[in-house]
Amino acid sequence: MTVTDPRGFLSELFDCAVRAADPRAAIAAHLPERPPGRTVVVGAGKAASAMAAALEALWDGPLEGVVVDRHGEITPTRHIKVLQAAHPVPDNAGLAGSRALLDAVRGLTADDLVIALISGGGSSLLPMPGGGLSLEDEIAVNRTLLGSGAPIGAMNVVRNHISAIKGGRLAKAAAPARVVSLIVSDVAGDDPAKVASGPTVPSWSTPDDALDIIAQYRMDVPEAVLAHLRSPAAATPSPDDPDFARNSVSVIASARTALEAAALRAQEKGVSAVILSDAIEGEARDVALMHGAMAREIVRFGRPFVKPVVMLSGGETTVTLAGGSYGKGGRNTEFLLGFAKATEGVEGVYALAADTDGIDGSEDNAGAFADGASFARMRAAGLDPNKVLAGHDAWSGFAAIEDLFVTGPTGTNVNDFRAILVR
Repeated sequence: MTVTDPRGFLSELFDCAVRAADPRAAIAAHLPERPPGRTVVVGAGKAASAMAAALEALWDGPLEGVVVDRHGEITPTRHIKVLQAAHPVPDNAGLAGSRALLDAVRGLTADDLVIALISGGGSSLLPMPGGGLSLEDEIAVNRTLLGSGAPIGAMNVVRNHISAIKGGRLAKAAAPARVVSLIVSDVAGDDPAKVASGPTVPSWSTPDDALDIIAQYRMDVPEAVLAHLRSPAAATPSPDDPDFARNSVSVIASARTALEAAALRAQEKGVSAVILSDAIEGEARDVALMHGAMAREIVRFGRPFVKPVVMLSGGETTVTLAGGSYGKGGRNTEFLLGFAKATEGVEGVYALAADTDGIDGSEDNAGAFADGASFARMRAAGLDPNKVLAGHDAWSGFAAIEDLFVTGPTGTNVNDFRAILVR
């Protein structure tokens, strides 16, 4: 079939992917049994308030607790308190939120149940420096991580070992209560210990692993952080600790389920759909080159896929900032700017890349649209798109040609969504 409205088609696929990752349906399928004692809810992440509201609607019995969501629009709750903090760089409100979560689980008994609602973004929303580190130390590390180009899993290993709440420490504090973790995954491979740096899921990683990552990505971190990582205080609880024996962990939504739903919708509309991967990582502009090359190959030679086709992919790309002054970005808009460069002048190719939480980077857009004429439109608007790309200012480039994709917060977070239509 011929898609007459490419952007409408791509937007529909995004909406379908987000609905597939809706926390309410996912939580309904993973509700634990009611305990003899109290039910305490804790959680953090960009989907925290939506997950809390969904659990309240589904839970048959009393519950209490607190979750931490980011500043901005949230889903209202009745019984579970929602605190708000900064993302992607931590703030004092996040520190207060971390303390509130630990306070909520202290003093529980073996008859009590803790339901942990964890989603991506929780790493930044739950700062709590370990050992003798300060909040300023943790903020400095977080800023360095964000510009390092390291994949999210590696970032969260470092975060685990400088924290007093991550790496399973929140679940350890809840013992002897049973902890049931319901996780919306935003990490490649869906390792639950890496989502939000695993506050309720211990990891086998070590402080030496964190030091190796810092060295590998040449991160400039405070000397106090290095000293902490060389001390016993940096060790996290072991997964075979008896305090975790009764706990359970379920990944209830992920990029895979979202992409499969989008692929099914495309096929229902008569367009072939292929999922390249739900776990793509790497530098955003480099990943864009690969996607762009595949689109050109389809246009010119009808391989490896026959038109019309939509290529879908997920995961989390990165943007490495090597010092200097940069503009407004976001990894999905940077991907699209790189894709627009790789497909400049190619007709019949349209792309949407967006973060499934509704916010790409620090601005108010989920992502943007791009096609083979994006660079030409930017030049017509008075911009040099190559300079925009070099300055990591993709948001400004797409804003100038009114091609930003704005959804508002979606209430979920299964990371990047990329859809490339070749008509």
